[in-house]
Amino acid sequence: MSTLCDRLVQVLRPRSWPFAVQVPAVVVLLMLTVSGVLTEAVLNRLSQTQERHLEQLTGAYLDGLSNSVVPHVLRQDVWEIFDTLDRSSGLYKGLDIDWTVVSNDNGLILASNQPNTFASLSPVPSSIVARFSPGHELVLDPAASLAYVQRTLLDQGQRIGAIHAQIRIAALLSERADVLAALLATNAILTLLLATLGYVAVRRMVRPVRLLSRHLQESARGKVQPIPENEAGRADTEIGRLLRRYNALTLAVNEREVLASKLAEEERLASLGRLASGMAHEINNPLGGMLNALDTLKRHGMNEQVRATSLRLIEQGLTGIRELVRSTLVTYRADQALRDLTATDLDDLRLLVYPEAKRRSLGLNWNIEISAPVPVPVLPVRDAALNLLLNACHACPEHGQVTFKAGLAGDILVLDFTDTGPGLPSHIREYIERPDVGSAPLDRTSGLGLWIVKRLCEEMHGRLRVLSSSELGTTIRLTVPWTAREFRDAA
Repeated sequence: MSTLCDRLVQVLRPRSWPFAVQVPAVVVLLMLTVSGVLTEAVLNRLSQTQERHLEQLTGAYLDGLSNSVVPHVLRQDVWEIFDTLDRSSGLYKGLDIDWTVVSNDNGLILASNQPNTFASLSPVPSSIVARFSPGHELVLDPAASLAYVQRTLLDQGQRIGAIHAQIRIAALLSERADVLAALLATNAILTLLLATLGYVAVRRMVRPVRLLSRHLQESARGKVQPIPENEAGRADTEIGRLLRRYNALTLAVNEREVLASKLAEEERLASLGRLASGMAHEINNPLGGMLNALDTLKRHGMNEQVRATSLRLIEQGLTGIRELVRSTLVTYRADQALRDLTATDLDDLRLLVYPEAKRRSLGLNWNIEISAPVPVPVLPVRDAALNLLLNACHACPEHGQVTFKAGLAGDILVLDFTDTGPGLPSHIREYIERPDVGSAPLDRTSGLGLWIVKRLCEEMHGRLRVLSSSELGTTIRLTVPWTAREFRDAA
């Protein structure tokens, strides 16, 4: 039911209509507006013309009638007035006269062509007199399809009586209705024709745009696909050039994506190489100590104190090597991603970062405030944290400090990475705070570590932002919601 209501609301919202429908709708609206204005103007002009003709005909009728009845009104000759009215009723074919009344100066009816309705010497009905205002001799009543006229009878400038008449104007109103119907029919046909032509023309014009829109929508769900050449149209048209520019863009994007993937893999291998080199150095140190202890055992093995000390050194060296190897396996074994993250998983990163920190004479500050397993994917979180820790080490000058802090804020894992470097360049900070992965900010001194972190962050529905960045150092925060277990389960 809600889906049906949403569709109905969308249909009733013109902004959501397709462009091929909006343009014909605008055409229809404009045509209706223009036709309404033109129809009103034509009808007004027709009404004025009809009223003018009716006024001319009634004027001629009243002029002729007044000239004939004035002498009889002066003599109060009722029969002569009636005879004049009876003879004049058939002389004006253009007028459909209903009745005519002649009254004297006192407002009494002298004669009428309908004596049964208007008796002689009776007063003129007030309903007739009230219809006329001073200076108006013609009054229309379209609702009753009637018109009323009056003429004052004068003799030597003195009022001696008046003529009142009622005329049927149904024919005039019928003519108006016919004209209105013709106008409405013509406008409706023109509007429908223009709307149809507009719809066909606009649909044809927006077909390439819809094609481009469909490819953009498909590209958002997967690899960017170019538009086939047979669908791109002629190359010498504006739309054809636009579609071919899109094809060129898709080729560039795909090439850039392939290049970025290769660079990311190379960066990962390079990071692994640096870690392997550091681990080899860390393993070589306890191996040297154990070899020295074995040599001591060979020479002085009979001495109990020397033997105990040598065995303890060998055990410490083997334990250190075991922890280092275990931490590396946790980082690079995919099956570890199927369990929850623990404090040990983050604490082990210190062993992986320590060789780089030692090489640069950096201090490591570690603060893990996690007491129970956290339902987030282990491998992506460790990989992102390791990249950010290595970046922090590279940003610090010699004898600097790198601080790592991990904790919880409700159902969110919060990881803070702080270094004492000179601060982030503006383009790096802008890239970190940008919501999408986009192109990595590559230069001669940077790798794809941030790009990898941004990609992992997007996959885990996490967020990466810069808390502070100045000449005294930088703090970057990575937050991962517990809903990221969906990513863990999918893995």
